[in-house]
Amino acid sequence: MRILLCNDDGITAPGLLALYKSVRDLGEVTVVAPAAAKSAMSHAVTVGIPITCQKIHVHEQFWGYSVAGSPADCVKLALAELMPDRPDLVLSGINHGANAGIDIFYSGTVAAAAEGAMFGIGSIAVSLEIVQEVDFDRAGRIARKVIDSLLARGIRPASLINVNIPALCQGVPKGVRLAKQSTLTYEDRFEKKMNGGGETLYMLVGGRMDIGRQPETDLHALREGYVSVTPLQFDLTDHAGLPRLADVPWPTAF
Repeated sequence: MRILLCNDDGITAPGLLALYKSVRDLGEVTVVAPAAAKSAMSHAVTVGIPITCQKIHVHEQFWGYSVAGSPADCVKLALAELMPDRPDLVLSGINHGANAGIDIFYSGTVAAAAEGAMFGIGSIAVSLEIVQEVDFDRAGRIARKVIDSLLARGIRPASLINVNIPALCQGVPKGVRLAKQSTLTYEDRFEKKMNGGGETLYMLVGGRMDIGRQPETDLHALREGYVSVTPLQFDLTDHAGLPRLADVPWPTAF
């Protein structure tokens, strides 16, 4: 099996190393990741300017391609230039912080996996909830068990699967839950202050709404101590909304 491994925390991130160690026995693993952290980059790609790429030895564990671009850039470059043979699987992670609910739209980790799926390759994004003491090695072992289960069932080409591991403590995770994406938004607000140069600074703060209002979702599964597994798709069309707009008196001349 040929595996492409990426992330959005940067090529030297401990989560990437943990995921590499957990899957390296599955076959040939090629690592292509951002040179620096690109969290919350979503599906940004670099256009109009060149991006640099350098092969480096990471943590004395593996050779990987360090790319001065976004997570999606890394997957595009890997598939178009760096990998002589098409991978069988794209893995992205392990991200330091859950990518569940609407965070999926902001996530560079999910975007890297989504880019692989756009190329017709089965892809999995893996993220770990933030806690004070992070055990990426254990998270890697958990991720491997979930990946093995998915491979045993068979990952369809172009499929995109989002995996979130709950904050690890004794007795957690309790198991795995297949879950819908939560649609709860944040209670966003900004803290405002002035700096010495007379500029106004705004810091985005706030928290989530009540997760209990949406059971059977990824956020709820994490709160209950379960690994959440969510299949995603690219079609954002509001199919129910199409008929509601069908009788709009659209202009006929422009």
